[in-house]
Amino acid sequence: MTDFSRSIIVTGGAGFIGSHLVRRLVKNYPGYRIINVDKLTYAGNLENLKDIESAPNYLFERLDICDHEKIAELMRRYSVTGIIHLAAESHVDRSIKDPFTFARTNVMGTLSLLQAARTVWEASPQGYAGKLFYHISTDEVYGSLGFDDTLFTEKTPYSPHSPYSASKASSDHFVRAFHDTYGMPVIVTNCSNNYGPYQFPEKLIPLFINNIRHNRPLPVYGEGLNVRDWLFVEDHAQAIDLIFHRGTPGETYNIGGFNEKRNIDLIRALIKVTDRLLGREEGASEKLITYVTDRKGHDLRYAIDARKLNRELGWKPSLEFEEGLERTVKWYLENQEWMDRITSGEYERYYDDMYANR
Repeated sequence: MTDFSRSIIVTGGAGFIGSHLVRRLVKNYPGYRIINVDKLTYAGNLENLKDIESAPNYLFERLDICDHEKIAELMRRYSVTGIIHLAAESHVDRSIKDPFTFARTNVMGTLSLLQAARTVWEASPQGYAGKLFYHISTDEVYGSLGFDDTLFTEKTPYSPHSPYSASKASSDHFVRAFHDTYGMPVIVTNCSNNYGPYQFPEKLIPLFINNIRHNRPLPVYGEGLNVRDWLFVEDHAQAIDLIFHRGTPGETYNIGGFNEKRNIDLIRALIKVTDRLLGREEGASEKLITYVTDRKGHDLRYAIDARKLNRELGWKPSLEFEEGLERTVKWYLENQEWMDRITSGEYERYYDDMYANR
């Protein structure tokens, strides 16, 4: 049996950001055992990790993070010293329709993980020494900014406006409470909008690429003037890796792409690249833009100040937005079978059948 220097749980490792992080950790740290814990809900897909599924330092466990006892048992079995917590319900529109699911997964799921970690780590001979609970959150907990030069910093007061952001804000508070009350070593990071390969196609960029491909409408909320800061997912995974290994327990770090875009400008840039790669006349798909009623509680602008992370740990994004967008569109167009299986729901039925009798 291989001896590993560390065993690390990544929750939500079959999802968008999680799969990029798991792949990075498995490849870059052969001396670590990386345990992917994922319930495999609609946004979790093991096809995202086909290239490393047979790696000797990779394990997959289909578990619900709300199952405190099973998480604790898993931690004991593999002597887990680190948890990187990404598992979450993350789509604002879904949270508006079903806030209970978001409270269960994002709040109670995080609390379950914290309590399991506390139970196991406090009972170990080393206590909390060498342990870390790393919680990945979102810039949406800070609320909304106006059209000025203001940025979200690590000191910005919380002001969540949607059930999704409220659930994430609550989970952040629980993580910090376990640090202050029990002395658990924790780190919280708040990131801006991620984009890149393997993103579930209910999100703007993969949805619109697929719609352009099929000449379907491109639904734009309101007038498309809402502003978001865009972060390439591989840059985010690199930042998480760096913070996990060199960040200071008890601290918060903001991770942003320094790429503020109005939604309508992003969509036009996306159309331009996608049309070109499909061999169409540039801008031909702009006719697909369809303005729809604005989302309830739609925050005007998010913008992350990531200077603390740059100053203390030397991180900055590796890609300019134009390069990241080009790579992203190419990936989706070259992986149409993946997209078709996702949009058909075929992968969900496959996993349900596979794990039905386990």
